[in-house]
Amino acid sequence: MATSYYKLSIETRVETKSRGSRLVRKNGFVPGVLYYGGEENENISIEKSVLSRAIQSGQRIFEITRGGDSQYTMIKEMQYHPVTDEIMHIDLMRVRRSEKMTISVPIHISGDSIGVREGGILSQALPQVEISCYPTDVPENIVVNVADLEVNQSMSVGEIKLDNDDIEIISDPSLNVVSINPPVSEEQTIDEEAGSEDLNEIEIPNKCSLNDLKNAILKKKLC
Repeated sequence: MATSYYKLSIETRVETKSRGSRLVRKNGFVPGVLYYGGEENENISIEKSVLSRAIQSGQRIFEITRGGDSQYTMIKEMQYHPVTDEIMHIDLMRVRRSEKMTISVPIHISGDSIGVREGGILSQALPQVEISCYPTDVPENIVVNVADLEVNQSMSVGEIKLDNDDIEIISDPSLNVVSINPPVSEEQTIDEEAGSEDLNEIEIPNKCSLNDLKNAILKKKLC
């Protein structure tokens, strides 16, 4: 579990509207807004290099300092340039350590499943889940252990086990997370290869209509 947070340095932004945002970007900063329910929104700016390092840290919650006090925030939304993918604007949302929040976290598959050892194919259907927890309890990911899964077995959201009682998964419990599918049989592979060879043997004129093509395929099947 994450117990410390990346300290994100933000500044109050005086320049507003489109002209002000362009000036902020020209000076190497990203314009943004800091939100918190029940309080007035604050226009902010973040140095591009600082924001880049914060994102690359892999953390979901960031620590900021406002008025001499430490506060916690998460990225609500980012807007990108359509051509360069440069971050053009960012929205941050404050969270309180004493209040639970809803956030999506990635799923990490762990363990060497019985089914895979027997030749099965592991298929992950859900990349992340939504959880409710305190900001201090936000995990980097939710670990799903598949060691006991056999071929033709799967695991749903409702079967995920958590070590922290303060974390609640709020995604639909019936959603499939991961499955172990049976391996492709040798007979099926041979049939597919044979079908491909049959199609390759069909003689198609250089110039032909759709009906000519259908007749060529039908003629091959009747032979």
